[in-house]
Amino acid sequence: MDKRRIILLFLIAAIFGSASTRDFQPANPPPGPDRYTVITVNYTSYEWWMITWKGHLLDCVLEVDHEGLPTPGEVFRDCGEYTYNRWIEQPPCDNPFSINTCKGFYLVQMSSKPAQKEVSMKLPPAVAYISLEDCQPVTSTSTNMCETAPTLVINGEEPLPNEKIIRIEGTYAGESFVCDGTDTCKFQLNETGEQGVDVEFWAFSSYGDSSLVFTAKVRARKTDAGDPDQLYWYVDVLSSQWRGPAVATCADSWQSFPPVGGPPKWLTTPAQSDELSSDIPYTYLAANLILQGVVDARACPDGGISADGTANQCGLEQARDAVNEWQDRFDQLILTTAQETSVPGHLLKNLFARESQFWPGIFQAAGDVGLGQLTEDGADTTLFWNPSFYNQFCPLVLSADECGKGYLHLKDDERLLLRQSLVRSVNATCTDCPLGLDLTQADFSVTVFAHTLIANCEQTGQIVRNFTGDAPGASVSYEDLWKFTLVNYNAGPGCLADAIQGAQFNGLALTWENISPYLPPACAAATDYVNDISR
Repeated sequence: MDKRRIILLFLIAAIFGSASTRDFQPANPPPGPDRYTVITVNYTSYEWWMITWKGHLLDCVLEVDHEGLPTPGEVFRDCGEYTYNRWIEQPPCDNPFSINTCKGFYLVQMSSKPAQKEVSMKLPPAVAYISLEDCQPVTSTSTNMCETAPTLVINGEEPLPNEKIIRIEGTYAGESFVCDGTDTCKFQLNETGEQGVDVEFWAFSSYGDSSLVFTAKVRARKTDAGDPDQLYWYVDVLSSQWRGPAVATCADSWQSFPPVGGPPKWLTTPAQSDELSSDIPYTYLAANLILQGVVDARACPDGGISADGTANQCGLEQARDAVNEWQDRFDQLILTTAQETSVPGHLLKNLFARESQFWPGIFQAAGDVGLGQLTEDGADTTLFWNPSFYNQFCPLVLSADECGKGYLHLKDDERLLLRQSLVRSVNATCTDCPLGLDLTQADFSVTVFAHTLIANCEQTGQIVRNFTGDAPGASVSYEDLWKFTLVNYNAGPGCLADAIQGAQFNGLALTWENISPYLPPACAAATDYVNDISR
């Protein structure tokens, strides 16, 4: 073996660490899934005759596999283009007993009989998943902590009986690997850079095809985590095929890792709802509790309410216990929603505090409503940029056929109806309800606002891509992407785009500190908004 080959093998081993279950060699281009089978099904065959009105002559015979009249496509198939065009364009026959006045054809079912036919069916393909071995997830984040060098695991799964995965292949940081004769591929990770490395992987099946090519971005970093006597590995994996703790919303589409060791507290979800508890003296919330009779502040000047509609100091003191209790009443819902959607729980709580002080009605008779103060423009963002939510919500308002066209292809009045319906769904104001609120509707709105945040982070990612031509995580940190998302939520995409453009024009890196000074004057309030929520 010559020296150059020895050096090459040494470099490959340095990238992957030691492992005995895989062999590094050029990977074959995978063919991808190719699975179809033909099955025989029983059905009833119906024979129809196409007959001319004039002379009652047989023109053609149709065979169809369903009850009811043949479809236009079946007429074209069995009778040809000439007959089809005459039949489809013929006027209605008002008097079928007068052969002199009726033109064209009529259809008559002549018989039916049992029949069989062969149907082509697509079979489920092989798949592959990526995970870690002997690592523990860090609470409420996608980051995993390992006490020793982490082991990356790629598993192939074959859904067809009597077939199996026979090989795993892929590339890691541009180097090919093959694990032959197995459905599992393992190798130890060495430390990567801050941006991680790219991984591609796929599985070959005894069926004769392969899975799709799947991708992942993997980051492995060593740190003492504040204990200089103990080094830990922090590993993050971004992939649609990841099997592990849920990745924070939008991290995958942004291709952005959270800080090593996990994100700051405001971008985490606690394990228990009581960790979301707060005791901030909210004057707007206190005023509403006074006005609804929950708090008796009649002994206070002006009944405890200031001229601006908030509680004065006396009213706030009278309402303190009720305010503390009320601001935590949504905590369990926030936690559940955060776990279901992967939107950080502390972020949701902070957002509701800033937007509405947890009073889920109309804020000071404005167009902003609900816990997160949704507007029609905000509803438009939610419905367009969060297709999965649109697919769930639209059929509650429009027919399934109309919803199937997609939000962008609906008529203007249909999109307006959807936006207005979404805004109404988060407005808990109810004149006939206790406290003037429908709290069931308020509870439902927590999920809506989580999906609205998801839509905004997707739109934010696209804005960054438009300016950089690359994945958002390549130029903006995970935490700053969330701050950009809050600008998008509060001030709109135009304000965010202007700020990014201003920073880029002046040659500045895309950080929150660099773009916030370039927010247009009409959007400048977003700076305090972001800083308040993210503190």
